[in-house]
Amino acid sequence: MKILFLNGPNLNLLGTRQPEIYGRDTLASIEASVQVRAQALGVSVEFRQTNDEGQLVTWIQQAKGVVHAIALNAAAYTHTSIALRDAIAAVELPVIELHLSNIHARESFRHHSMIAPVCRGQISGFGALSYILALEAAVNVNHLA
Repeated sequence: MKILFLNGPNLNLLGTRQPEIYGRDTLASIEASVQVRAQALGVSVEFRQTNDEGQLVTWIQQAKGVVHAIALNAAAYTHTSIALRDAIAAVELPVIELHLSNIHARESFRHHSMIAPVCRGQISGFGALSYILALEAAVNVNHLA
């Protein structure tokens, strides 16, 4: 089983960007933790990050038939991108939406997710642990009702 982790804009700045909201973990340290858990589960994971909405769309499209599930932290594009929503719907893969912070406890514009209706589920508010939880969900998504 292979899980693709896609990360959107500004997540390359984790560890230094607003640590009071996003924590002090870097994307590299989060990836390392996910790799350890993935190995224990016997699954393969791949991490990618981009600040470009179009690149995320391309990666989602290319994932069909290559991976079993996608864990997506679309960051700010969560709240604005119909293009991401359409790409997720088109590939018919289980997509787990994830966020480090609790988007429902933040500014009102973050309360609405454009992608949630086409994702299998959403994990938010657990900091770096959100990525481990997304991995667990992605591995088990086909066993869920």
